[in-house]
Amino acid sequence: MQNSNLDYDVVIVGAGLSGIGTAYHLQANCPQIRFKIIESRASIGGTWDLFKYPGIRSDSDMYTFGFAFNPWKNKKSISDGKAILDYITETIETFKLNEKIQLNSKLTDAAWDSTNATWILNVEQADTQKSEKISCRFLFSCTGYYDYDNGYRPRFTNEEAFAGIIVHPQHWNTSLDYANKQIVIIGSGATAITMVPELAKKAQKVTMLQRSPTYIANLPSEDKIADFLKKVLPSSVAHKAIRRKNVLFSIGFYQLARKFPKLVKKILLGDIKKYLGDKYEERHFLPHYKPWDQRLCVVPDNDFLEALKTDKAQIVTDTIKSFNTTGIMTDSGQQLNADIVITATGLVLKTFGGAKMTIDGQELVNSQTHLYRGAMLSGVPNFATAIGYTNASWTLKVDLVGHFVTRLLNYMYQKDYKVCTPVFDANQFESQRLLDFDAGYILRGQDIMPKQGSKKPWKVYENYIKDFFLIKKGKLNDGFLKYQ
Repeated sequence: MQNSNLDYDVVIVGAGLSGIGTAYHLQANCPQIRFKIIESRASIGGTWDLFKYPGIRSDSDMYTFGFAFNPWKNKKSISDGKAILDYITETIETFKLNEKIQLNSKLTDAAWDSTNATWILNVEQADTQKSEKISCRFLFSCTGYYDYDNGYRPRFTNEEAFAGIIVHPQHWNTSLDYANKQIVIIGSGATAITMVPELAKKAQKVTMLQRSPTYIANLPSEDKIADFLKKVLPSSVAHKAIRRKNVLFSIGFYQLARKFPKLVKKILLGDIKKYLGDKYEERHFLPHYKPWDQRLCVVPDNDFLEALKTDKAQIVTDTIKSFNTTGIMTDSGQQLNADIVITATGLVLKTFGGAKMTIDGQELVNSQTHLYRGAMLSGVPNFATAIGYTNASWTLKVDLVGHFVTRLLNYMYQKDYKVCTPVFDANQFESQRLLDFDAGYILRGQDIMPKQGSKKPWKVYENYIKDFFLIKKGKLNDGFLKYQ
């Protein structure tokens, strides 16, 4: 596996949660491996450094969203973006990963050369505008699947007539003064629901304008059981127990929602109705789909509903007819006056950070590949990618992939293999959409994503327990991996 003529044995792309977690696994489990993290931005943290909009927070509990190897110590289980960024920074410092990170380094092209069994990476330096070539044996993409440069931004009729400010949350200006302003948020997803209670603290009025509702569930921001376990058990034991509890709870609730959607819908809507009382209107909270057809939005300490109980926030379920000078006219004829319109209209998918990938001069078409054990792409040598869960904490899946890749690298080192390529047999497996999930950004971008197969090891289960055995413990000589 090693080659002294290469710059590195492994290059990790991205210094967010996925990249830092992967770097830890390499450092801890593959001491013979020389690796580097390249990050296109000027700072670490990925999503948690990029997004600056008011109220940004995790939508998964931090005991599972955080790293297994570095216990989450903050009291809040559902935590704000700054605390998460501080946690990533602290992890880097604790495990001395700073020297492994190269900032302002954007991967634009990755070319695999079978003759030398080598990836040649073209990396642009944002600060100098110069390019450099980096060679490595194995490439690990930890860029997620969002476009960090652009969010999804539909154009609305006559929006140029609006005299106020229009801003997408992905490009939030932290100096924007919204105190005593009328604000309309277009959207009903996690971003909109997160922003409403925070903006309502200062704004005159916040209106969430949605075409259709999203299922929401209240969770306490602090996990009382976790707090108790941390008091009575040693830190490492408590952390493992809390993670297992939360993993089992998320799997159990997801399975309940899929098998008994009417029951879960009744529970979720019942909780909202009980909390809002006479302010409850079902049309604002009853989606047209079943629970977990799209990601369920977590509301810590009922902050979203608490804002709706005041006169500072409201929901309008309608569609947009057109913008005008003072705001938005809906199709039902309601005028929504605004000083600021926030287009929380979603994300755009982008694979591998937008880098062009070629295999022996042939450009890689992602949609023609299949994901092996949630980690590698069929027909792509010495390459792994980190794609987390959509129904649980992203990091849980990425952690399993990190374990798998380090086992694979050690296996190749012991056997003196230079190349490993997953091989998909279309006669054995059917091709299926990778993410069985109906969120708008997934549906818009499914044509650029890899596929999954109908059975393991090509099946994406969205189930941590199944993946634990498939990814973390699965055989490395199962016949689907071709070694050279």
